[in-house]
Amino acid sequence: MVRTDRGTRRVMFQFRVRPDRLEEYSRRHAAVWPEMLRALHETGWRNYSIFTGPDGQVVGYFESDDPDAARADMGLYEVNARWQAEMAEFFDGAGPDESMTELTPIFHLETQLAANSIQD
Repeated sequence: MVRTDRGTRRVMFQFRVRPDRLEEYSRRHAAVWPEMLRALHETGWRNYSIFTGPDGQVVGYFESDDPDAARADMGLYEVNARWQAEMAEFFDGAGPDESMTELTPIFHLETQLAANSIQD
């Protein structure tokens, strides 16, 4: 996790889904329930994206003023419990809430441009 100059932290994480279920996993994320979208928004998830690879690798990214609180607050929403139950079939073993590995940021272009006073 890295805090930006605006106080927002950028978080990237990874986990795995069953490769034979990637197509359906992607299809479900193309039509996330409106109440789930509202819950993510209300708990401070911003600029949230998910990417998949053909081997079942999933990489996610989001920004939040307090990512730990944003994740914890999602646990208070009933829609999150329903969504996680619906998604459980895509995972071998633990789902992303239990097996998510946060990645360590090592480079951010805008941060280095600003540090070096390089303007557009």
